[in-house]
Amino acid sequence: MIGLYEYLIVAAILFGVGIAGIYINRKNLIILLMCIELILLAVNTNFVAFSQVLQNHIGEVFVFFILTVAAAEAAIGLAILVAVFRSRRTINVEELDSLKG
Repeated sequence: MIGLYEYLIVAAILFGVGIAGIYINRKNLIILLMCIELILLAVNTNFVAFSQVLQNHIGEVFVFFILTVAAAEAAIGLAILVAVFRSRRTINVEELDSLKG
């Protein structure tokens, strides 16, 4: 049987990969969005693991809310990305300086 420790290790690895992806690749906007999704997946894994250990289903309810926010973030982020790509013909973050004040 898989215990709490193994779930926490998997969640820590997912979180670390997400943070490393954000710091290593600051150029591609799609990869940045995927790294944010990995971080949210790590948080969801922790919620589910602790809710199973504590025999409390509130953590699983939070997972549904986080999945809803992640889906909205992905849809809105990709819509903004498509709009920016149509006007600029690039998704390189360093070249997207139109929001600078």
